[in-house]
Amino acid sequence: MKDLLVIFDCDGVLVDSEPVSNAVLTEMLAQVGLEMSVEECRRRFVGKAMPSVQVEVEAELGHALAPSWSEDVRDRTEIALNQSIQPVPGVVELVKELVRNQVPICVASSGRYSKMNVTLGKTGLLPYFEKLLFSAETVGIGKPAPDLFLYTLDQMGFAAAQAVIIEDSIPGVQAAVAASVRVLGYVGDPFTDRKAMVREGAEIFDSMSMVPSLLGLNR
Repeated sequence: MKDLLVIFDCDGVLVDSEPVSNAVLTEMLAQVGLEMSVEECRRRFVGKAMPSVQVEVEAELGHALAPSWSEDVRDRTEIALNQSIQPVPGVVELVKELVRNQVPICVASSGRYSKMNVTLGKTGLLPYFEKLLFSAETVGIGKPAPDLFLYTLDQMGFAAAQAVIIEDSIPGVQAAVAASVRVLGYVGDPFTDRKAMVREGAEIFDSMSMVPSLLGLNR
């Protein structure tokens, strides 16, 4: 199926990084005076680039944070992920099946390249995507803007109608819809708002083993 491009989000779709990342972010929010649970942190900020998170936090606090705050969060997150990270259940098998079926694949993430190299490297997934990584760092704006996905399509040489995006966050789904790309919403995380994912335009699924059928590979 060389006429179909599958675009993976990274965090929460390929690698189970959300618990670690949100624990770090929750701790650093508390340090600047914004107390919230890990669950609330995930609900509010998952899928968003850290500079966007900083803007929201500053608006809620009513004052600016240090210019380096978002960078500091990302640095501490990468250190934590380097110590503890696993692939999302079933995703290694899915990636291998797509490669076996000659389906082009790539990654488009709001996270920076250094983070993707850490998490994909530690989980053994990097060899499948090493030269196929796209980050909001490049386009200068993260999800829910469609820019990252549009850039990814252009670089991979596919039209929107030839692609499917696999996402796990509301901003990611919104970005896919804005780019006019079909989006599969992974809802394996118990904290994911399934109704909101559907409302925003995702076809939801809760196991990576379901993806080949959703892509028509088992026909």
